[in-house]
Amino acid sequence: MTASRGRTGRPPLTEERRAEIRLEIARAAVDLFVAQGVTATTGEQIGERAGVSARTVWRYFPSKESCVRPLFSEGIDMIAALLRAWLPGQPLEKLFDGEFVHGRGPVGPFDRATIGDLVRLTRTEPGLRAVWLQTYDEAEPVFARALAERAGLPADDLRPTLRAAMLNAALRAAVEHHAWHSAATPGDPATAEAELAGTLRSALAVAAEGLR
Repeated sequence: MTASRGRTGRPPLTEERRAEIRLEIARAAVDLFVAQGVTATTGEQIGERAGVSARTVWRYFPSKESCVRPLFSEGIDMIAALLRAWLPGQPLEKLFDGEFVHGRGPVGPFDRATIGDLVRLTRTEPGLRAVWLQTYDEAEPVFARALAERAGLPADDLRPTLRAAMLNAALRAAVEHHAWHSAATPGDPATAEAELAGTLRSALAVAAEGLR
């Protein structure tokens, strides 16, 4: 009888580890983009900074600009969950105080300075701007479904779609406003945190006027 051969090689990566690798690549890419610009940065440099091969970088991302996507998109599911749990009569801006404002995302705390640097780059780097806008475009139907569930409305109802568009625009405008204005007046991280929180509360309060 011939002995069967066991499987050789490394065990497959878990989904959690894949997410960690994607985030490590994203942070490495941002560090390099900030230091030397997007054009001068290569996949090999990103891989070296992240501790992986260039082949691994391209396995996870189709372009160097798309490497930053995990930093943009990590909060979408969290926000959708908070919207589904949003209680009637509860101010929208208060709902986001604990989780969104203080940066506790689904994969752990993220570096707010890194996010700020990345958002500022979207102002001058068209490739990063496209990824930034695409992330928000894909978030909108997720928010709409969450709002529809909360209100007990059909998923294709126009009302949650319009409300999601308002919320989505408010979040993007607030983050951009803070990133672009804080770049001109860098200071204490705690002060910057408080200023971002205030900007988000103001934007969400305005959006909430139509989200009752």
